[in-house]
Amino acid sequence: MRSGRAFAAAMSCLLLLGSIAIAGEPKQGGIFRIYHRDSPGSASIHEGATNSINIPFMPVFNNLVIYDQHIAQNSLDDIRPELAESWAWSADKKTLTFKLRQGVKWHDGKPFTSADVKCTFDMLMGQSQQKFRQNPRKTWYDQVNDVTTNGDYEASFNLKRLQPSLLALLASGYTPVYPCHVSPAEMRTHPIGTGPFKFVEFKANESIKLTRNENYWKKGLPYLDGIEFTIIPNRSTAILAFIAGKFDMTYPTEVTIPLLKDVKTQAPNAVCVVAPTNVSANIIVNSSNRPFDNLDIRRALALALDRKAFISILFEGQGDIGGTMEPAPDGLWAMPKEMLEQIPGYGPDINANREAAKKLMQKAGYGPDKHLAVKVSTRNIPIYRDPAVILIDQLKSIYIDGELDVVDTAQWFPKVARKDYALGLNLTGNAVDDPDQSFYENYSCGSERNYTNYCNKDIEKLFDEQSQETDVQKRKKLVWEIDKKLQEDVARPIIFHSRQGTCWQPYVKGVTIMVNSSFNGYRYEDVWLNK
Repeated sequence: MRSGRAFAAAMSCLLLLGSIAIAGEPKQGGIFRIYHRDSPGSASIHEGATNSINIPFMPVFNNLVIYDQHIAQNSLDDIRPELAESWAWSADKKTLTFKLRQGVKWHDGKPFTSADVKCTFDMLMGQSQQKFRQNPRKTWYDQVNDVTTNGDYEASFNLKRLQPSLLALLASGYTPVYPCHVSPAEMRTHPIGTGPFKFVEFKANESIKLTRNENYWKKGLPYLDGIEFTIIPNRSTAILAFIAGKFDMTYPTEVTIPLLKDVKTQAPNAVCVVAPTNVSANIIVNSSNRPFDNLDIRRALALALDRKAFISILFEGQGDIGGTMEPAPDGLWAMPKEMLEQIPGYGPDINANREAAKKLMQKAGYGPDKHLAVKVSTRNIPIYRDPAVILIDQLKSIYIDGELDVVDTAQWFPKVARKDYALGLNLTGNAVDDPDQSFYENYSCGSERNYTNYCNKDIEKLFDEQSQETDVQKRKKLVWEIDKKLQEDVARPIIFHSRQGTCWQPYVKGVTIMVNSSFNGYRYEDVWLNK
């Protein structure tokens, strides 16, 4: 009997292990249902500056290269080939050549060739007859002299000078290859890609639908039959729908710490991850117009901030204080803490900082009997509005009376790009954890995403110096010095770096939340549903 029981127990274990093994293998089929926080302005990733576009439309495309979709921290070591089979630098490190994949077709059946690579990057560099309506990442390619082709399956990026970060920029979710035969206008409403999913429809303020690309060049992928995004701007309503099982996943990196508790209480089997996003909340100031052309007033703004209060109220302490680059350990280029605390406004004595701010405001002509009234513009979604309300409250301590001015997503980035605001609460996401992306895009003179009109030619020389440096440790020291100067110049005062949650149902498999970019992890080609 004992041997019989042992045999039965052994067989039970084998059956259990077998079922686990079967359950662990990816399954084909199913619609992946995600709620979306708002309605993006268009479907064109290259013309957008928000993951509201990346998250639903990244599955439509491929890049030349991409960050490994299952490694949380993006780095140069984790870049994988996509439309490029391989790449190589020339001996002088000024030419990056890609051997392209053959047999790939666009969703409309036309073949992918090197001409598509050249057309895409010519548009991004402003060197083609066709133009993007908005081109927020043009500065990424300022050091690319041109893109040349050698037959249908080889393309080379020819640089003006060394730029080791180019490969990192090309791996971002912001860097898909577009088809040469489809106009920018068409890509805004009906994007054509080579990716695992094909575009079906985009109903503004309602939904976005994608379907499986049956002819995807990666055989056997994707596993899902499609992806559907339902647009629900009210965060609490969306979370309740997830808890009720109407969605397979929340909008990525958008669940607050308080709401996370609700999820875990009411849906205890849900898988939830809290991670940094490489998104900073910051003050943007239109320094071209009065009164913010006055450096004293801009410095007073920075001195008024109680950063820990923001993090305590919004994230129950789960946030990070830093400069332009994401704080360590998740950020690869973070300024050391002792260096950060030397910057005015970052010290722990908030009362002393605000007394200094009041003196600067009085010097500018304001005080207890004469407050500065200003509209504080921000995007009309909770992750912008909530910190904007706290900012308005804190500014009262230094004689500034702020009035909240909320702007719809479709209008927010065009509005601030044309400098149609005075003071704003903005979120800046670093799509790539590399100084070239952050510095040139947000702080270089003339960049479309330099919303504050900050322009310092001496610091731009340092941008170029760090960009060309091939020794990582030497480059880090240059980056820290630049970051420190940007904070001292009040170029775009950084308030905090957020940590946010993402939740999915237990049957969702293959999701990885990236810790140093909230823009690069949404190809979803090997996500599957175990049900």
